[in-house]
Amino acid sequence: MGVEPSGDAFNSIELDAKTSRPFNPMINAGAIAMASLIKKSPVEAGIQAFVDKMGEAAGRRLRIDYAVMQSETLTGNRNRAIAYLMRNFGIIDEQVNEALHQYFAQCSMLVTVQDMAMMAATLANMGTNPITRKRVFDYQYLKYVLTVMFTCGLYDYAGGWAYEVGLPAKSGVAGGIFGVVNRQLGVSVYSPKLDGQGNSVRGILACRELASHLGLHAFEFSNVGSTFMQWLMGT
Repeated sequence: MGVEPSGDAFNSIELDAKTSRPFNPMINAGAIAMASLIKKSPVEAGIQAFVDKMGEAAGRRLRIDYAVMQSETLTGNRNRAIAYLMRNFGIIDEQVNEALHQYFAQCSMLVTVQDMAMMAATLANMGTNPITRKRVFDYQYLKYVLTVMFTCGLYDYAGGWAYEVGLPAKSGVAGGIFGVVNRQLGVSVYSPKLDGQGNSVRGILACRELASHLGLHAFEFSNVGSTFMQWLMGT
């Protein structure tokens, strides 16, 4: 698995020409490769393990929308092409259908904006859910996760996002975006109208405004905590 921005659409049928690996985990190829790594036997056990872990980050029980999953499965031929391309280069094992089943299920998990914000807050809080106090993620890996989110999380708008908003973040084609202010807070927005890169149009505008108003950019020289608290208190 690489850690470089792809410069192409999130669903491109393309691998790194030098390594034959997905460019990063934030695009479809990388997500399918990761699904292949975490799948279990039976495949339902891997899906449940994923849902349980995300539920711990969100602070409540989550579930798969099986109608959406069925739609993903019926229309996912492009993702099948990506998966079989990776199988051809030995990036994923021979259980291609099982990896795709895991991936389609992950794409179909139901979350609210509050869930996404709590997940982001869990990442910001060194892997511990700030409400339940449950350790969810091993903090020693978070610096790598947040780095790839910062450089690759908004598909081929990642550079513009880093420049204008300046937060480790991940968008999805359902219209959600969640961002992490390290050691401070999690932010989430949702609006389903997408731009040409597959990112929420209003979501980007809202995050840009929040980052500017609250001084959330990673390289902002203001006191983030103070600015946020003043805004929260209406002062």
